[in-house]
This record gives sequence, C-alpha cells and structure tokens, in this order.
Amino acid sequence: MSSDRPGSELSASISARSLGDISEFCATRIGLDIISAVRRNLGFLRTVADSHWLHSEPTITEAIRRYEELWMPLISDLTVAGSSPPMILPPLDVEWVWFCHTLNPVGYKHYCETRFFKLIGKPSIFDEENEEYAYMRCKEIWVKKYPTQSFELEENSSLRDVITIENQELLEEIKRQRNLYSNFSEPFRSEIVYLIAAKQRYKGFLYMLQRFSDECSSFVPASDILLMWLTHQSYPTVYAEDVKEMQGDLAKVVRFGETVNSKELDETKQLWHRTFGQPYEKAGGGIIMELGRAVTSNPLVYLETSHLDVNTKYKSMTSRFILEVCVFMWHKAQKQPLQHVSQEFLRLRSLRCHREFKLDQPISSLNNDLWHKAWHLYCEFGTKGVVLELRHPSGNCFKGSSIKETTTFKWNDLIRAPSLTLERQLNHNLKIVVSITPPVQAPYLLKCVPDKVTDDSGAMVSDVVLRMNQYRPQEGRWLSRTVLDHGGRECFVIRMRVGGGFWRRGGETPLPVKWEDRIVEIREGSWSYIAGSIGRTPEQRKW
Repeated sequence: MSSDRPGSELSASISARSLGDISEFCATRIGLDIISAVRRNLGFLRTVADSHWLHSEPTITEAIRRYEELWMPLISDLTVAGSSPPMILPPLDVEWVWFCHTLNPVGYKHYCETRFFKLIGKPSIFDEENEEYAYMRCKEIWVKKYPTQSFELEENSSLRDVITIENQELLEEIKRQRNLYSNFSEPFRSEIVYLIAAKQRYKGFLYMLQRFSDECSSFVPASDILLMWLTHQSYPTVYAEDVKEMQGDLAKVVRFGETVNSKELDETKQLWHRTFGQPYEKAGGGIIMELGRAVTSNPLVYLETSHLDVNTKYKSMTSRFILEVCVFMWHKAQKQPLQHVSQEFLRLRSLRCHREFKLDQPISSLNNDLWHKAWHLYCEFGTKGVVLELRHPSGNCFKGSSIKETTTFKWNDLIRAPSLTLERQLNHNLKIVVSITPPVQAPYLLKCVPDKVTDDSGAMVSDVVLRMNQYRPQEGRWLSRTVLDHGGRECFVIRMRVGGGFWRRGGETPLPVKWEDRIVEIREGSWSYIAGSIGRTPEQRKW
C-alpha cells in the first residue's frame, strides 16, 4: 500500500482493527433503530410480494393517484417541520408507492419541497400493536377528510380505466422495485446477529465512501449493505440528517436495478480490501447485480420454508439447520520459488461427519491483488465446522500429499465473531477468511424404507409375536414402510392393508382384499421394539 495515497495512514490504522470498531472512526451516525427497521421492512416487502394484485398496471396507476392526491396532502397537513412525523400509517398500496418514492432521496426531497415546502418523513413504528393503532388512526383521519374515497384498495376493487400518470419517474421507480423482496427473501436476513453484522458493514461502507470517494468512480453495495441502505433511505428525514455531509458522495453509489461493470466492481472490492484488510463479499453479503445487468439473486439451495415450524406439530421429526459458508483466500507477495508454491494446495474438509468429503484448491491460481473466493457452500449445522489443510504433494511414486499446516473454523466461533467472519494465517503468506450466515431451519429431508409386514393390530408378523400372544394367530396383512428423517430417526410408519386371513406358523395363504377395501394409514412416532428388530407400530393418532 503506497504511503503517498490520500488517507493511507488512517486506512492502515483502520485495517489493523476489526470492522466492528469502525464506529470509533465513522463520523456518520444512524439516527434510527435500523435493525428493527430492516425487520419491519422485510415483513412489509414480503406482504407486497405476496399481493400479486398490487402489481397490475391499473392498480399501480390508481395507487399513485391516491398517493399524490390524497395521502401526501393528508400527511403534509399533519407534519410540523422540525418535529417527529405523525404516528399514522397508510393503506398497503399507498405505503408501497411511498416506500418506492423514498428510495430516490434526491427526487423525493425535490418533490416534497416543491409541493409542500418541507421534507415529509415516515414514523418509526416497529411494534405490531403500535402499527395496528397507527393504521386505524390513519383510517379515522382519512374517512373524515375524504368521505367519498375508499381507505383500502382491495384486490377485487373495481378500478377506473388506466389514467395518465404525469409523474413517470415515480412510475418507473415502482416498476424497478417490483422484485425487490426476491433478493432478500432468505430466512437468515431477519436474524438479529446477521443484521448486527450488516449494520457494521454498512457503517464501514459509509466510512469508505466518505473518506475515499475520489478513488472510485462508482461504489457497488453488497446485498447486506444494500438492505441497510434501502431501509435507511426509506426514513427520509432521518436519512437526510444522517448523510447531509456526504450528499455528493452518495451519488456514486450504484442503485438497485442499475447495471454495473467489472471496473466498478473491482474498484469497490480493492478499496474495501485496502481499508479493512478483508474480502468485500461475504456469506449473505454477495453482489446481487451481475456485470452488465441487474439480476434477481438465486440461492444455491432451495430454502423456501413456512414461517411456522411444522416440528411444533410433528414432535417426532428432528429439526434441520443449515447455513451459508464462504471461504476466501489471499496470497501475499511470493517470497519462495514459484515452482514450490505452485505445488501447494488447500483442502477443505468437514469437522464432523462426511469423512470422505474433501475439496481442493490450488494456491498457484491466486491473484496477489484480490481475494479469491475458494468455496461457496451450504452446510448442515451438525457438521460443527470446516477444517482447512495446507498440503504439498508427497513427491514419491505414490499419489498423495502431506499436511504442512491446518486450521479449524467452528460454526459456534463464527456466530460469535464480529460480522460473522473469522480470519486465519497459514504459512506466513496465505490468509484465509471464512464467513457464515446464521443457521436457519431448512426443509426436512425424509427417506422411506421398506419394513416387515404387520397384522391388523400393528405388530410385525413373526414367531416372536405369536409366542407372546400364546400362539393366537395374527390376522391381516399390511405392507409397512418406515419414514426416517435426515438424522436417521424414525418419525412415521406408513401402512397399507393388502390382505386378510390368519397366520400361525403353517403355510396359510393370505386372502387379497379388493382395491376399494384397501386402507392406508400413517402413524407418527417410531416402532416399539419387542425383541431385536421385531416391534409394533406407534399408537394411532386421532387427527
């Protein structure tokens, strides 16, 4: 790092500290409980995404009309310059337009000051009960002020013909943000520990933007930083006060939906590395805008889950937790012969389970100027962590390699680390950074395996059961299957009645039942074993 670069001494002092200490140096304060605000916004955006009727052309144009002609004059009359915004919340369609409008701070401020001669803010309401009260209070005021205008715009409301929208800039902004939630829909986004880390990185981003704005033509926000930035913007009066000293710098930040090029992205990554000594991207904080075009992020695994844990209903299933993991490598200037370095490689293994699992990454492919993302994985929390081994080929006639150094990253240590990130040094030249997202409950993995035939009572057909029943014959034939979860735990027994008749110890042939008389039943729980692998199905549960 060149000593004559502007701010190099300060940058060096920052990089010696963790990103969690940036608040000591960052002049930009956040006058908002931004963690609670993000959680509230994620719920709001999920509701908007699920309300498909809200995105039709007639609905959007009507919502803009209601926003400009009804809502903004109403909130303006209740807003006193210099005081907190009134504690009211508009209906969903109007709030969606308002939210999108605030994501263009310059345009929103110009609109408010031109029309109302003041900047109109949004109240900080993060409690569900207070939110309900603010909504109902707004409804009362609305009905009194606009008795002929419906407060709520329902899905099946009869809308007038599409009207001409004069504010085309606002219309385009709403269309641009339509798929916003799809980029932040992963379950870990609302976890407190993730948001605390995201807030630290957002403050680091603002610090970097404020101190080194001249060194980048554009600043590309990572997804966790973007989530914080959008939420900050959605509270316009707070945002305007917090960033008033850096208005010109903010114009360089790439907005959501805009395209980026490789030069812009590399400049941001390099500046972050020089400032903080860490990779810019991290688990849960990747770049959601591809080079040349804006895209919707696609998770590596399917994490669509219900907001309610089905395990609260089915106690027999073991919950499964999964986390996103990113492993980055950075190689310092080589002090040893290139031929020697080119033979070394890094091997990743799991700390627990999957002993045969191993991934190799050669050291020779690393660029000294940039961090290299070696692996981007989703891991079961039960694996406990990852082990990284610096290896060198054995050098004999047999294939294989020897371990030079090794280091371990445990999930529990990473969860407690600042920004959910840990850094380790290997071989004096190789730096490893591992970052994770908080573990979240993932979809269940279930496997169905065939089991012994059972009788009408649910007992397996066997000599053991006959002896226990004093050789009374077992009646009925049921094909049985056992359902196992990802941990190998029995959680259901599925049975289908296929035959009747008796079985003692002779050669009785079961009588087939008609198709319409076949019965399928599912019993929750595991087998009650009598002797060895012989058992009875769990008690039948009444649904």
